[in-house]
Amino acid sequence: MRDFGPSTFDALKKQRMSKRLRNRRITTEDLRRNAILAALEETASSSVIGHGEYVQLELRERIYEPEQPIREVFFPTNSVLSIVSQMKDGDHIEIGTIGREGVSAFPLLMGASSTANDCYCQVPGGAVKIAVELFRDLSATNQAFRQVLDRYLQAYVNMLGQLAACNRLHSVYERCARWLLMTHDRVQSDEIPLTHEYLAMMLGTSRSGVTIAAGTLQQAGFIRYAHGVITVLDRDGLEGSACECYDVARAQFGGLLRLITPST
Repeated sequence: MRDFGPSTFDALKKQRMSKRLRNRRITTEDLRRNAILAALEETASSSVIGHGEYVQLELRERIYEPEQPIREVFFPTNSVLSIVSQMKDGDHIEIGTIGREGVSAFPLLMGASSTANDCYCQVPGGAVKIAVELFRDLSATNQAFRQVLDRYLQAYVNMLGQLAACNRLHSVYERCARWLLMTHDRVQSDEIPLTHEYLAMMLGTSRSGVTIAAGTLQQAGFIRYAHGVITVLDRDGLEGSACECYDVARAQFGGLLRLITPST
């Protein structure tokens, strides 16, 4: 059994306190940095600001877990969430990602209260968090909000089919470039904290395959990888290396992303 001595409890207490200090009240600007929230009308916006919270998500922080009731909904602003399926042998593979164009509430949008999949933070950053009850109320009573949710759900479903074909037909090199571009769009930063092991899980391939692909992109001068951080150096070069699926993703989510106030 793990020994939870005084020093351990002190460390956990400090960690929880540090996280609470990083969280804060929501501002109108926070809402404008997520495509779904940007579509809210004034009354609904006030409800989210009054009852929600702006949180800083940490790497691999759990959003929801398999077969457990979903109690909170997250709208990323510059974080990226990953939806993951676990196989019987313990292997994991990413089946979807969520950035500032969307929301973590897929099971709720489909009428469910739980899901067989796991969801956690893939790239650390900010998100607006609200209770499930508020989300359901807004989606049921606010027509403009529901219309944007439906647009997002349709775009997401279209991308699932595209990525299934991508994983079957395109090389790990092309898929790695595509994944980095999509993440770069979502976090709006040239620096992406990411290990090869984690990227391998996201792409459903071996760590050695990702190492070779990332190494090739680095040798070409498109990225730099050091100390668990990938830095995008040449976006045009990455776009030239990615498969056609990146253009499909940009087309699917482009209309939603245009709703967002650009970061300054």
